[in-house]
Amino acid sequence: MALSVSEREKFLAEPHIGALSVSAGPDRGPLTVPVWYQYAPGGELWVLTGADSRKAKLIKEAGRFTVMVERLEPTVRYVSVEGPVARMVPGTDDQLLEMTSRYLPEERVGPYLEFAKANLPEDVAVYMSPQRWLSADLGTS
Repeated sequence: MALSVSEREKFLAEPHIGALSVSAGPDRGPLTVPVWYQYAPGGELWVLTGADSRKAKLIKEAGRFTVMVERLEPTVRYVSVEGPVARMVPGTDDQLLEMTSRYLPEERVGPYLEFAKANLPEDVAVYMSPQRWLSADLGTS
């Protein structure tokens, strides 16, 4: 059964690992990779990625992307959202802290931030305006 607008937005706002897909060009399937993402109901979805990464380059070229999230318990449920890029801006320390705090336990946030600043390339924040949604809960009737 499809989820209501409220249900799908609430589900997407939970900290699931997303699968981001973006066109990889002619004669290629889409690039699909796991991502951390942030979303608040009614707003834009955003991700952080390396500014010079293949993912960032493909998103810029395509001008849109898809994120799909799912769970298995207590019922199989998924939400997929696709839309145009609203903006791509340099990532900030505050965004990295927000994203890291969303996904990691408090005691692991500091060590991860230190690792990221020392070892990972500069980020870009990619914002998407949700346009098309697919959703279902396969455990409801």
